[in-house]
Amino acid sequence: MKSIVILVSGRGSNMQAIVERCAAEGWPAKVVGVASNQPGAPALAWAAGRGIATAAVDHKGFVSREAFDAELRRVIDLWQPDVVVLAGFMRILGAAFVRHYEGRLLNIHPSLLPAFTGLHTHRRAIEAGCKVAGASVHFVTPELDHGPIVAQAAVPVLPGDDEASLSARVLEQEHRLYPMAVRWFVQDQLKVADGVVTQLAGEPQLICG
Repeated sequence: MKSIVILVSGRGSNMQAIVERCAAEGWPAKVVGVASNQPGAPALAWAAGRGIATAAVDHKGFVSREAFDAELRRVIDLWQPDVVVLAGFMRILGAAFVRHYEGRLLNIHPSLLPAFTGLHTHRRAIEAGCKVAGASVHFVTPELDHGPIVAQAAVPVLPGDDEASLSARVLEQEHRLYPMAVRWFVQDQLKVADGVVTQLAGEPQLICG
């Protein structure tokens, strides 16, 4: 059984999708811990209500990013994770933290990477006249929103879309995409070579919503 630790900052809807699919599909894994940089994050209460261990590491209590990263790493390592999953974790993690979890640190980003790294992805896609938008699951590297892409979900940008409507449609696909990618990881179905991720069982790495 592999151990999954999930990092969140808010309500954790992707966290919920992963926890629920892990149980429903009988993955060879268990979500053993959920940590947040926000002590009041609703995701912590949701996880605790389902018997999952939780921890809060408030970034505001540290004088530097390095100090915060070190404490967060200490807390995570108490759970001995096989994979650490960023699910709406709204803090930039330093290179030393990322290297510590190299090859076992996943993130979901609300764009079709490498397009629109950073914030306000849906607004920028609409302003750029994109006809398709989406989300990407990738292995985390020290460079923000880069790293080998595990899987992507694509949705059309519809006439009249605004940031909220497009975001909602993409999020619906994220809830399919992220659990699928985490399942592949815990089932040892991913291979990374020369920066390219292959799904070893031949499952499609693109969802079209």
